[in-house]
Amino acid sequence: MRLRISVALLFVTLPLAGAVKRGAVKLGAGKNAAKTATATATASMPLFRWENFTTANGLPDNHVFVVLVDGGRVCAGTENGLALFEGGKWKVFTPKDGLAHRAVLSLAVDKSTGDLWVGTMGGLSHISAGRIDTYTQLNSGLSNDVVYGVGVQGDFVWTATAAGASRLNTRTGEWSLYNERNTPMAEIWTYAVSTGSDKVYYAVWGSGVLEYTIATGRWKDYTDPDGENELVLFKDQGLIHKITTSVSYVDNTLWAATYFGDSHYDGRSWHNFMAKDSGLPSNFTNQVKGLDARRAWFCTDKGLAYYDSVNWAVYRPALDTGKPEMYVRDAGGKITPVSVETAPAHNYILGIDLQGDDVWVATAKGLSHGIRQK
Repeated sequence: MRLRISVALLFVTLPLAGAVKRGAVKLGAGKNAAKTATATATASMPLFRWENFTTANGLPDNHVFVVLVDGGRVCAGTENGLALFEGGKWKVFTPKDGLAHRAVLSLAVDKSTGDLWVGTMGGLSHISAGRIDTYTQLNSGLSNDVVYGVGVQGDFVWTATAAGASRLNTRTGEWSLYNERNTPMAEIWTYAVSTGSDKVYYAVWGSGVLEYTIATGRWKDYTDPDGENELVLFKDQGLIHKITTSVSYVDNTLWAATYFGDSHYDGRSWHNFMAKDSGLPSNFTNQVKGLDARRAWFCTDKGLAYYDSVNWAVYRPALDTGKPEMYVRDAGGKITPVSVETAPAHNYILGIDLQGDDVWVATAKGLSHGIRQK
């Protein structure tokens, strides 16, 4: 173990030493360039006015697990029901209305029909034209009643459950189950799913990321190459950690979140992010939402972070005072505070979705609407 630690330290130290040496050559010229880079980074970051929703103004519960935007409709999965915000009014669905369970963990919309698929602690619910149908282990092929993730891919609905993955063919009603018997997953606790036209990705707790190629029906796994749970020995040589919490597949690019940092994979090379060498406010990431191959939002336990491929911005109530806080970290690592008067409802961020230039954010103490100002 002592030898492995020294290798990790060497890996970290040598690039830093080189950076100092290169910087010393152009120290004078670098000052003006650094000021310009910082000013550009700050000006380019999105600025929001935050409006927060709690039980005081419509939510059935302040603990919001997930948020989904579907045009003018905003859906929030809470610990006490599904809340739909449309036309300035809230409508709440609970088990009394037919919902599988009061705790709503995941949401997906079928863009072709507008139907909602709702993953809960007690099954999967399908809301269509006001009707709610529920699938459980007892009445369907659902792997497990705890549905952490759900995604729609054509006629198929994919679910991530506490006991493997399931796929429902909505045309035939046939279910397919995926677990340690027919996929590379060593653990069967699937935590999230992201669907695309060509591939489907799963975040599997303890087994990294699984990739399903639709054309071939084959699975491939991506795991932490160094096999260490506590150390990151090979930073950009693969998935940063096998404890994955979220996946986002967009523009043929995979974004993956873990509780130990985050990863970006373009099909050829990996790039990983950690709080110590990026603008992440914390390595503990609940969800990542890729906008495209270069930009993404990160939902952490210490705030919401935005990455534009070069610079970072963080939005949160300050961890020490609770006052609204925003700051920008440029490519050189310089952090610049930005004066703001509002912030998300809480710094523990669980989910995000976009509505045009605005963002909606699920937090541990309410649902937040970030109204874009610039």
